[in-house]
Amino acid sequence: MKSAVIDFVFIAILLNQIMAAERPWQQLTMPTAREVAASFEHPPSEYAATVTWGWDGMMSEEVIARDLDTLHARGLRAVTIEAGYQMGNAPYLTDGWFRLVRFAAEEAYKRGMRVWIKDEGKSPSGFAGGRFSRERPDLRMQGLAVSERIEVSAGDKVVRTLSDEVVGVIAQNRRNGESRSVPLTDGEVRFTAPAEGEWQLLIVDHQFRTPATRAVNDPTRAKTVVNAMGDLINPEAGRQFIEWTHEQYKRHMGDLFGTAIMGFCGEKADFGHTPWTPGIVEEFQRRKGYDPQPYLAFFAHLGARGMPPVQMPEDARCAKADYWDVWSDLFADHFFSMQSEWAAANGLEYTTHLNNDHYMPGLIRSTGDYFKVMRQVQIPGIHVIWNQVWPGKVADFVKYASSAAHLYGRPRAGSESFAGYTPRPNLDQVRFGVNYQFVRGINLFEFMYQPSSAPRPPRAQPIPAPASEPAPPQPIRYLEEPGFTDIIAYVNRVQFLLTQGRPSASIAVYYPTTSLWLGDNEANKGAMTVARQLLENQRDFDFVDDNALASLLVPEGGGLRNLSGQVYRAVIIPSATAISRRALNRLETFAKAGGRVIFTGGEPTLAVGRSFRAAMPPADLSWAVHEAAPEVTPEVLNALAGFGSVALDHPAPAVKVMHRNLRDAEVYFIFNESEEKVSRRITLTGTGRVESWDARSGRIEVVVGAVRRGDSVTVPLDLAGHEARILVVRTGSAARLALR
Repeated sequence: MKSAVIDFVFIAILLNQIMAAERPWQQLTMPTAREVAASFEHPPSEYAATVTWGWDGMMSEEVIARDLDTLHARGLRAVTIEAGYQMGNAPYLTDGWFRLVRFAAEEAYKRGMRVWIKDEGKSPSGFAGGRFSRERPDLRMQGLAVSERIEVSAGDKVVRTLSDEVVGVIAQNRRNGESRSVPLTDGEVRFTAPAEGEWQLLIVDHQFRTPATRAVNDPTRAKTVVNAMGDLINPEAGRQFIEWTHEQYKRHMGDLFGTAIMGFCGEKADFGHTPWTPGIVEEFQRRKGYDPQPYLAFFAHLGARGMPPVQMPEDARCAKADYWDVWSDLFADHFFSMQSEWAAANGLEYTTHLNNDHYMPGLIRSTGDYFKVMRQVQIPGIHVIWNQVWPGKVADFVKYASSAAHLYGRPRAGSESFAGYTPRPNLDQVRFGVNYQFVRGINLFEFMYQPSSAPRPPRAQPIPAPASEPAPPQPIRYLEEPGFTDIIAYVNRVQFLLTQGRPSASIAVYYPTTSLWLGDNEANKGAMTVARQLLENQRDFDFVDDNALASLLVPEGGGLRNLSGQVYRAVIIPSATAISRRALNRLETFAKAGGRVIFTGGEPTLAVGRSFRAAMPPADLSWAVHEAAPEVTPEVLNALAGFGSVALDHPAPAVKVMHRNLRDAEVYFIFNESEEKVSRRITLTGTGRVESWDARSGRIEVVVGAVRRGDSVTVPLDLAGHEARILVVRTGSAARLALR
């Protein structure tokens, strides 16, 4: 019997490997330049950009077929189905819904198109179209919140019996924000206000709380709390979400997985408050080694209009960082990883983006840790809305997604782009937006969004969204312009090319998530300053998080190798309050083996072991390079000499460069972000023929005027304003053949 089980497992593993080999878009590959060139003009549909296909109105097989014909005629080879409003004949997650999705996937496949599916009935992901509220209210999202504020005059005494839901009480001086924890004894609080100051008691409890959701079954189309999110740090809620959604798709159309259907897309799952779940205190104690009870009240969002900020004691600040470490692990493991593992087991991919991913301090507050979330996600993502990527703006947050993909060995990084743009972009601005993101490592786009042509029954009483809330994204009109077909062809070619091979940046920039947990938002500013200045000097890089430095990156010949096989030779640590002791130990070993570690600005004051509360100052850091200024100075650039693959003969901050390796070639995507023409000579790593791969036409031509010296080649670079160029340098045997 045991032998039969072993044989069965071996066969299952073998079949999985065979199926994976038949889905090269799901894994890193190292093809030759010749192999990539064969598909460059007409890439496979699996690599195609997608458009959000919103199913508003009365959908039918006729409407679906007509929409697909229209989208196909515009050059689109992939669509993302999003549930919409007023689908009276096929409400979300009913058998009628699944029947139509299956029909759409079959019809798309007949046309050579592929289908992605939004994992929620509008947004954010995690409320299963309202089923948690209707069917499992016990699994609704929970959080810590101030339930009552009691004003106390100087010298007055308060005695109050509290409910079982109360986790703690804080006394705050309203004059200066000074705060202290008030002990609870047998469910009772006793407090006498000091003679100095104006005091209030903040009663903090745990309760069912949800951020507002926009649900397809809500006729108002407004964001409300009627359809509650699930408890996304509770594994039971994670499993229930998958059962209500993913498993039902599998039951109705599992035979189309990995062929017609590519995968699922998540949407900004997060918390609008500090998370709570049953058993989290015990989990905290197990991981951190101390009882969080005296500090729990400080973890809630305590601010109030017209009140001074709560001045948190140092031990409470450190305990809060420990709490963020614990719940962000639970969030990653019990919601995002569950979906990723399910997708992988079923031949699919999972991609998602997070709320506030353009501003990491906001993301940290509501999601915990970007890189923890993306650790298991097959296609790490960001979303670009409200003109965040636009000529003249700096938007290097795009690098978060590509960095996560590179760290964790994922071939693709996704971007849901152009929703809510005001003014709406014209085609040139769309091209700018995709090139801006391509050069920062994005290689899969979802364009937001194209509504279905289904008839929409009138609403009896339309109710607009509250004035304080942004309106939902509107259709992007440029999809209807003739030139959009050319842009889609361009995007598909670039996406295909930039998915091949592996990334090649040799510089890593430490992203200080742990410092943000401690409230040090200046650490974000320091990291993004370094990021911008590296890119302005044509030094491509990846962000790396503490977990990657501490355990994921493998020492290799004086470098640190990530799961993509990419090797970092230099690590920059921008100003930060905290770093883990394990990461520091790894960096010291790396530096002594020949790697370059550079601290810019202030050095960390805390080296964190098991807990932030027990953290100590770091030991001697003399093994690293230290730059007092919190930026990339000429001294830092000198320290990075040799850790780059591109050089210009004269500075050009507007020129950005991204580099990937094929088996026998170096691929460079180069973009001029300014409106002015740039003329330079550019030196690239590589020894053979230099080719220009024109993604607009699909043609490949030899670049004339190349000068070779050692292991590099210099060519003229003339870029018009907002122009992008792809240069490919052959290497190895391919280079020798190309030079004959």
